[in-house]
Amino acid sequence: MNIENALNKGKKILKKGDIKSLNLDTEILLSKVIGKDRKFIILNQDRALKKLYFNNFIRLIKERSNGKPIAYLLERKSFWNYEFEIKEGTLIPRPDTELLIEEVLKFTKNKNKLKVLDIGAGSGCIILSILEEKKDFHGIGIDISKKSIDLSKRNAIHLNLNNRVKFIKSNVDNFNIGKYDLIISNPPYIKRSNLKYLNKDVANFEPRLALDGGIDGLSGFRKVIGKSSELIKINGKLFLEIGFDQKKEIKKMLKSKGFYINKVLKDYAGKDRCIVSTKKN
Repeated sequence: MNIENALNKGKKILKKGDIKSLNLDTEILLSKVIGKDRKFIILNQDRALKKLYFNNFIRLIKERSNGKPIAYLLERKSFWNYEFEIKEGTLIPRPDTELLIEEVLKFTKNKNKLKVLDIGAGSGCIILSILEEKKDFHGIGIDISKKSIDLSKRNAIHLNLNNRVKFIKSNVDNFNIGKYDLIISNPPYIKRSNLKYLNKDVANFEPRLALDGGIDGLSGFRKVIGKSSELIKINGKLFLEIGFDQKKEIKKMLKSKGFYINKVLKDYAGKDRCIVSTKKN
């Protein structure tokens, strides 16, 4: 058995599982198993492969063919300029969420020593990316999931940021620590009735808690906006990731809690994705 044979076997299994990215996925998973980069895989296809490596590779391939996301199989995901540890039970970071980071950095270009709160921290990728870019900011991330909090703490240690951030297991309703210059949140915003229509990679493997926005998809926003109105400083900024069809309702919520709408950002597909607002009263 050589590398080329192994890749071909992996592709056949993924094809049966209707995995579209089968060429990329087979190379990535074999890279993980043998501890080499994809370039090595591509340039050494005639090299013999140990039976143990092949067996481990096929095990991962079978899991991928059943829809398990590649990030869970690799236990890592690139986000912004960094790589984060990712585990099952925690939402996988999406490229669209990087819009939040871009906008925070624009608004804080000439700001120093700000205090940041991330509501629903997940893997910690949002707040940690911001703190890595802004060396004198400090922050707190909260999440209801202990698994997410433990993961966020490990990612903070990996990035040497654990002296500037704390992660606390808490429901947003019960959190009352501090006042913040910036609050960021990517709440669950999918309508409960739409969860069954998600891709199997998402629906069968990612945590429902991080996806289910209630009957109307807005229950998380009601909590986040309500609590943010108490915790944010006057003239503080609130950055929210939203569903593509939720702009109108969320703008109403924000205005009712004393926020001024600065802008609505579109994602890479041209759909509404983020709202930036300022606390005025």
